[in-house]
Amino acid sequence: MGISIDISVILAYAFGLLLLYIVGWLLVMPVKFLLRLLYNGIIGGIMLWILNLVGGFFNVQVAINPVTALIAGFLGIPGVLLILILQHIL
Repeated sequence: MGISIDISVILAYAFGLLLLYIVGWLLVMPVKFLLRLLYNGIIGGIMLWILNLVGGFFNVQVAINPVTALIAGFLGIPGVLLILILQHIL
């Protein structure tokens, strides 16, 4: 009495596990992206707040709103410089 497993059954299980992994990964990635975007937006808002705090001595102020916070959070220090340059030009 030997137990025989057909190769097609093994391949079907392997394909099913791979498919399950891919579906799980696709469900987790948008959540990670949104959390990272939220975190970067908060950091950008803090950077802009510090810029306004220090810039008050030099008469340089930037409005803090969700767009500027996300630009500063997504791009970091170059984003803050971009906002300053755009404010100066406009």
